[in-house]
Amino acid sequence: MDTSSRGPPRVKNKAASAIQISAEQLLREAVDRQEPALQAPTQRFADLEELHEFQGRKRKEFEAYVQRNRVNMNNWMRYAQWELEQKEFKRARSIFERALDVDSTSVTLWIRYIEAEMKTKNVNHARNLLDRSVTILPRIDKMWYKYVYMEEMLQNYAGVRQVFERWMAWEPDEAAWSSYIKFEKRYGEFHKAREIFERFTIVHPEPRNWIKWARFEKEFGTSEDVRQVFGSAVEALGEDFVDEKLFIAYARYEAELKEYERARAIYKYALDRLARSKSLALHKAYTTFEKQFGDREGVEEVILSKRRVQYEEQVKGNPKNYDAWFDYAKLEETSGDVDRTRDVYERAISQIPPTQEKRHWRRYIYLWIFYAVWEEIEVKDMKRAEQIYSECLKLIPHKKFTFAKIWLMKAQFQVRQMELTAARKTLGQAIGMCPKDKLFQGYIELELKLFEFVRCRTLYEKHIEWNPANCQAWIKFAELERGLDDLQRTRAIFELAIQQDQLDMPELLWKAYIDFEEEEGEYERSRKLYERLLDKTDHVKVWISYAHFEINVPSDDEMDLETSAEDRTPVSELAKTRARKIFERALQSQKEKELKEERVSLLNAWLSFERTHGSAEEVEEVEKQMPRKIKKRRKNGDDTYEEYIDYVFPADDMQTAKLSNLLAMASAWKQQGGTVE
Repeated sequence: MDTSSRGPPRVKNKAASAIQISAEQLLREAVDRQEPALQAPTQRFADLEELHEFQGRKRKEFEAYVQRNRVNMNNWMRYAQWELEQKEFKRARSIFERALDVDSTSVTLWIRYIEAEMKTKNVNHARNLLDRSVTILPRIDKMWYKYVYMEEMLQNYAGVRQVFERWMAWEPDEAAWSSYIKFEKRYGEFHKAREIFERFTIVHPEPRNWIKWARFEKEFGTSEDVRQVFGSAVEALGEDFVDEKLFIAYARYEAELKEYERARAIYKYALDRLARSKSLALHKAYTTFEKQFGDREGVEEVILSKRRVQYEEQVKGNPKNYDAWFDYAKLEETSGDVDRTRDVYERAISQIPPTQEKRHWRRYIYLWIFYAVWEEIEVKDMKRAEQIYSECLKLIPHKKFTFAKIWLMKAQFQVRQMELTAARKTLGQAIGMCPKDKLFQGYIELELKLFEFVRCRTLYEKHIEWNPANCQAWIKFAELERGLDDLQRTRAIFELAIQQDQLDMPELLWKAYIDFEEEEGEYERSRKLYERLLDKTDHVKVWISYAHFEINVPSDDEMDLETSAEDRTPVSELAKTRARKIFERALQSQKEKELKEERVSLLNAWLSFERTHGSAEEVEEVEKQMPRKIKKRRKNGDDTYEEYIDYVFPADDMQTAKLSNLLAMASAWKQQGGTVE
């Protein structure tokens, strides 16, 4: 039967056995039950001569081994061990010494040699060997540990201290110093342990070693001793190497003594000096401390300190990060500390952008603005606020660019201080140095609020003289004159404006002019303006606006009676006829220019007009002119084709059909042999 495919046998009962068998018992039974044939033979010697003969033979074998491979220390140690078993101590020492001549740096060889002397209770020999070993191998801690252990077992405490002092002269690792301290603690020599700690922290000035010393003083010293240790640690380590764990331990110790103010001062001192990345645990410990022993103000102070450290790291990593400066300044403003807030703002505005490009200055300028507003509103220091505005304006390179907001804010500030002359001087200086549309607008708004219309006229004149393409300036100027009921001057301004060669938004200017005439009831003037505008541009929107204008023109009777728009009768037939004529003119104009999409827009506007004001027949007449959509393909420059929507108008179809019929009749007449007389 093939059992090769079966798996390993499974243990069904996995419970612990009632009788437990140890590994030692298994080994003992294996030795006891060993068969006699397999046991090592026991050699018996009849007399002393036979023993000496056996020893000589073994020594020759060992000598052969060590001569064959001198650097193999195992052969030497087996040889020495055999001599020790034969109670030949002098021979064993000789073998160990010969081995040391071959390799004096073998730690295992030294240990075997020393342990052999200790087992035979040759204390002086062992002491001499240990002294030799630590002299040859001073960096091997195992030899020193052996040495001090032996001397302590012999109760030679003075010798132990002497060995430790020799060891400490080599400045070993922390474990060696800890062993020395523990030795002194075992025998109550606390003042000596304190001296060792002092030397220990000089050799290994890590914060954890100072904490160990503080724990020692906490156990065996006084509170003043503990404070002195922590203070020495902070002073010795400095701000660069100090660790948060040291401050946490110091503060917790003070909290245990119920010295909460001391603990709070320690936390604050540490948080002000440690970077955010190195004080996460410290922040957490401080928060826990305030929750346990502080009040609401204390907890808020913890949160402020956390954010303060975070912002300090951000601005230290990137001093030109103005967003971080904004957040930092707002944080200090909420804290209510005027000196701190002022210091943050001063540090922030000192970070001048590296280049004279306006895009780099936009965020930076707001630091000055927030600073000045804070000084004015929160601190009520008006003199300092004005000084901030002035210093900011001195800093900006006005020949390359400027910020109208700063000029206007300074002038508005001066107005609030009842210094109207100074405000006008500021805005006049701004317009003279770096004129901008916003500066003119701000200055004019100020004078308008003061009802200084003569000054407003002068400013508008300077504005349009500096920038005649600004349609908004022309419109506002005209609105000012209209508000003063000087219609002749208003029309003159509009006429002068539309005659300019370049305008940024001419459509707005024409619309304002036409609306002005329409609102004044000068409909004939409005028609003439539309006609003049159509001479300049044949845009479809102008035609539609013209038609809508004609719809809203009242009849002659209503104009004579000055009827209001609410009391007017429905649109007159004359107005409808004028509007339809305009639509027809517009369609003919767009048709001649072969502008199909514009013709569609006009027809849609005309159809909407007829549905509102016309009859069913008139609506149907316009609908007959509506085109149909067809899809066409056209070839692109890269030999590809694309689909597009084209419009086919009924009028064009009729004209095409007539032309086709005419061509067909001409062709038929020619085939019949017709001639022209």
